[in-house]
This record gives sequence, C-alpha cells and structure tokens, in this order.
Amino acid sequence: MQQQALAISVLTSAELFAAAATSSIKQVKFDKITRQRNSSNSTRRNGPLDSASKSPKLNLEVSPHRAVSAVRLMRIELGGAFADLLNEQGKGSGYNEMGYVERTLGFRTRYLDDRDLRLVTDIVGGTIRWRRYLDYLILSLCKNDDTFSGMEPLLLQILRIGFYEIIKLEMPPYAVVDENVRLAKVALRPGAGNMVNGILRKLVLLKESNSLPAPKVEGDDRQQARALATAYSHPVWMVRRWIKYFGREEAISLMMWNNGDPIFSLRANTGKGFTRADLVTELKRLKVPHDLSAHLDDFVRLKTGMQIVIQAGLLRDGFCSVQDESAGLVVAVVDPHPGETVVDCCAAPGGKTLFLASRLNGQGVVTAIDINKGRLRILKESAKSHQVDHVVNAVHDDLRAFSEKSLVKYDKVLLDAPCSGLGVLSKRADLRWNRRLEDMEELKSLQDELLDSASLLVKPGGVLIYSTCSIDPEENEERVASFLLRHPDFNIDPVSRYVPTDFVTGHGFYLSNPVKHSLDGAFAARLLRSC
Repeated sequence: MQQQALAISVLTSAELFAAAATSSIKQVKFDKITRQRNSSNSTRRNGPLDSASKSPKLNLEVSPHRAVSAVRLMRIELGGAFADLLNEQGKGSGYNEMGYVERTLGFRTRYLDDRDLRLVTDIVGGTIRWRRYLDYLILSLCKNDDTFSGMEPLLLQILRIGFYEIIKLEMPPYAVVDENVRLAKVALRPGAGNMVNGILRKLVLLKESNSLPAPKVEGDDRQQARALATAYSHPVWMVRRWIKYFGREEAISLMMWNNGDPIFSLRANTGKGFTRADLVTELKRLKVPHDLSAHLDDFVRLKTGMQIVIQAGLLRDGFCSVQDESAGLVVAVVDPHPGETVVDCCAAPGGKTLFLASRLNGQGVVTAIDINKGRLRILKESAKSHQVDHVVNAVHDDLRAFSEKSLVKYDKVLLDAPCSGLGVLSKRADLRWNRRLEDMEELKSLQDELLDSASLLVKPGGVLIYSTCSIDPEENEERVASFLLRHPDFNIDPVSRYVPTDFVTGHGFYLSNPVKHSLDGAFAARLLRSC
C-alpha cells in the first residue's frame, strides 16, 4: 500500500495539486483547535470519549463521509493541506483519515467504503470550489454579521457541507439536515447542533420556494465584478483580471468551467511497451467509461472511474500516468527525438519528464533538475516503474546555480516555469483561494530569472521551450516578449508543426483554452537559438 501511495502521488501531483506551503500561524491555529476539541471531548460528561479508558469510542450515528469531509476541509483551510480531489491513496486514505477524525473530533466512525470515498471527493472538492458562494448564503441566513464572523471553524465547515449537499448535490434535504445536526452535536455541543438545524432548515424552505438570495450584478465595474465573484465563487481580483483580458462573457464561462466536475486524462506508458490500445482493453475490463483523445495518440479521457483505475494498480505499476492533454501537448511542442539531450529545468514531480523520456525510445538523455530533493526522489522512483530510468538523469540543484556552472549545452531545454496555475483551477480547487494578486508580480520576476538561466543551457541551433499552466498573458506572451528583448540571439519558432492549428496563437505560440478546448489551460513557446 505504501508503494502504491508513493507511485500514485507522483503521477497525480503535477496535475491535481497546488503546493500551498503551510504557514506557521495557520498550523499553530489548527493545532490549538485540535487540542482544545480533544480536551473538551475527553471531559464532557456524555461526550464521545469514555472518561475511564480515555480511548475514542466508535460512533455509528455520525455519517463517516461527513466527518472525514469536515476534518479534511479544516486541514486544507487551516493546515495548508492539499485538496486531494482524486483521493490519491485509494481506499487506504479512508483508513488514514480516521486518525485525523479521532485527533480532531475525539471519536471514530466506521471506515469509509467506496461510496463514502466518492462522496468525500465530491464534497471536499465542491465545497472548496463554491466556498465564497456558500459563505454568502450562510451569512444571508445568519441573524447578524457577528454570528457568521464569530463562528467556530469546524461549525462553519459543517454548515458549508450541508449547504453544498442541499444546493449543489441536491441530496434529500431533511436527511442532510439530520446528519449534519448530529455531527455538530457530537463533534461540538448540542447548541451547535441547534444552530445548524435552524440555519439548514431556513435554507431548505428558501430552496423549496425558489427564493434563495442572489448577488445583484449592478453598479460600477468593481461592484459588478464583486457580485460575479460571489455568484461564481472566485476571488474578486481574478474576476477583474479575466474581464480585463477576456471580456465578461468569457470570464463567466471560465468560472463555470472551473466549478464543473474535472475531466482527467490517462497517458499510456509506451516506454514500457504498454500502448493506448492496451490501456483501452484494461479500461473496458474494469468497466470504466472513457474516450480517446482527439489530440494525442497515447491519451484517453475519463469523467468517472479514476478510483477504479487507482485500485486496479495501473498507476502504481507504471502502465499509465494521470496527465492532462494540455501538458502532453507541451511535450509535443518540445518534440524530443531519439539521441537528443533534453533538460527539464523544473522537473519534479515528473509528469512531463516521463513523457519526454518515453519519446526518446531508449536513446538520449533527459536531465531532470529540481530544487526539491523529496519530489526529485519520487520522480526517480516513477522513472523506474515506467522503465525509463536509464534515460533520466535526476539532478538536485537550483536551476540558477546549475546553469552558471554547467559546461554542457543541450539540444532541447524545457522550462515549465512556476506560475499562478490559473489554467488548472478545475482540478486544483483550493488554488484559487491560495493565490493573491501580489503573487503575480513575484512570479513574473521569478519567471524572468529562470528564463535567463535556462537560456544558458541551450546549444547554438538548439531550442528553449517556455511553458506554464496559466492562461494569464502577463505570465505567458509578455514574459516571452520581455525575454526576446534581453536575448536577441533567440527567435520565435512557430509551434504550428507540432500541435493542431486550433491551439496555435497569432504569434505562433501554443495555448490551450479551458472553455474552447475542454482541457486545462496551458501555454508554450518555442524559442530557437541562432547558430
């Protein structure tokens, strides 16, 4: 199970998670809440802990998926945890979550079955996506603003879960009310359950009478953007930025895409001799619905059934990877050939590295550089399971230091740069709340610095490929334009020979648009160094 979790975490991380660093303030706050909750539960006269044995009781009255969802949401918001939309460790993670439930809530529930795991995935991902809108509704139904602002974190998560289940999942409303009231009473106190009962019942009545409050899109541009941000649950700064660059209708379509159920893609590992036809055979055997990619020969698309794929061991054993087609098209832009030397400058956890290596057919080298030693170690393990480790050279270093001291120049240099991730918000649900407008300026400076460093590794006549998983022009086209002003020995090499015409911009760059292409947003530019 440990090996399975390790392999799957490698193959899904780059596609699914925003690496949000845990701030010490948030962690201290979360730990304090946990200690207080455990202390309160252990001394409560009729609470879930047996005061004699001090061991958590098994509580069969509380819905296990709601308890796990509430705790996981607490961890994500207060503890910097990842929003694990695929439930990456498969069924094992359901068992692991019970440890968090015990330590945070002070009791155990029954373990999660497959249906519970799916519900946790749906509820956690959906509640995070719709958080701003859910909070707007909760605030609207509270007696006053102070009631909402003073609400305990766990109580707020329970209400968010209940609102999401009733409004978006359309689960039987009074069953939702009863289950969430029970969770609040057991995890907090009877009074908290009464509050949950009152607020959720108001919600049910409003929904049944089709009279839910809704933000009014009126006033000046700022006020309209704020209303749209609430209605479609995104940060205001993002909405204003997208309206500026794409227009209002496109911004709304983009938010709707981000709030929909994510679509995942699998890449067959041809480097291991496992073709897409083999993958299709396995998916049919597992009864997993799928479609062939219209853009890449090695890819298939899934709307459901990822848990089945995970538990069947296809990812663990290296037969396929979770990789969006938009990322696969970036590798197509690199266009690696057998015998070439390729550098992946910010490689870990390795999705593109593995695809690049498989395209070399055992001839050539992919030098994978990353500053994170732990993630690089995972990349190396993945390369072994994919049987491409003989062409992958993992280097633990800062690109900026590596490029200064390297005497070797390479045929192809891929800089998949750290970016805002604004093109992958449908999968990385928590990322929208972890990004700030101030981050954009810091990222642009870093992207310029890394581009300059990566250019030092390109041999005369070689190619530098700059890519992001962002749709933001300031991170994409503007960074390339700025680079070319600083480096007149590089010129744009149009990507039209490498990707379908529909993905080629007027400047000859690759761009996947979530609304237009139903893929993650991604960008890539080929920059040819003169001889």
